[in-house]
Amino acid sequence: MKIVITGGTGLIGRHLAPRLLSLGHEITVVTRNPERARSLLDPRISLWKGLYDQASLDGFDAVINLAGEPIADRRWNTAQKERLCQSRWQITEQLVALFKASARPPAILISGSATGYYGDLGEVVVTEEEPPHNEFTHKLCARWEQIACQAQGDQTRVCLLRTGVVLAPKGGILGKLLPLFRIGFGGPSGSGRQYLPWIHIDDMVNAIIWLLDNDLRGPFNMVAPYPVRNEQFAHALGHALKRPALVRAPAFAIRALMGESSVLVLGGQRALPKRLEASGFGFRWYDLEEALQDVLDQTSSR
Repeated sequence: MKIVITGGTGLIGRHLAPRLLSLGHEITVVTRNPERARSLLDPRISLWKGLYDQASLDGFDAVINLAGEPIADRRWNTAQKERLCQSRWQITEQLVALFKASARPPAILISGSATGYYGDLGEVVVTEEEPPHNEFTHKLCARWEQIACQAQGDQTRVCLLRTGVVLAPKGGILGKLLPLFRIGFGGPSGSGRQYLPWIHIDDMVNAIIWLLDNDLRGPFNMVAPYPVRNEQFAHALGHALKRPALVRAPAFAIRALMGESSVLVLGGQRALPKRLEASGFGFRWYDLEEALQDVLDQTSSR
């Protein structure tokens, strides 16, 4: 296949692109910074500096849309919320316009979203059919999905990635937590009872390839089959590092530091990959401790 990827230098894209290359696909990455992308990506990958110079997507078989400003890197204010939204909505609108301008559009658009689509649902078991809470993360993801679905037609199917916390070497949640946990200052956040839907990067990549290769469409929870509570995650990470995980971060301190974005830490979703499993996809990583140990081994080897 000839595949276009946006967000190809991000956490997921950096692992997905080489895997697709190894399977014989031709990859083009859309980037705002070709020099940085060239230093990070395989030289066989073609680069586009944005989408403005493209008239259509004729000649391509698939588009994987992973672009977006990192949601947890900055405190949310009005301007930051707008950046978070527009960094996702605008490029998706551009892609949809290119699909519609194509005489033979790609057969599939796989577009990003997140389990934040559902909002904070506490103890509720969340499948793709669960109605969401009307929070900022839902509004962001719902509009993102609505735009992507406009590409769907007789020649194109659309799959939506409602992704949980991705466990990967170098970056993501572990990039933020490992420095604290390694010096013994790690532990649960708030009550620790909130659910944390997680997925190993290998399963994330394999699931995207599964969607590429099978006639599927609609939303998919990109999470491991066994979500854990925040305190379980902290204990498992401490155990994998052979460090204590007893320093609890109080909810009031997290709210004071992060403001409204503290919902990303203090809230959660007990999300299950119902539609992925029903389609026949097989997960490699079910057990959190094993998944963490594998990622930490990769981190050490790098």
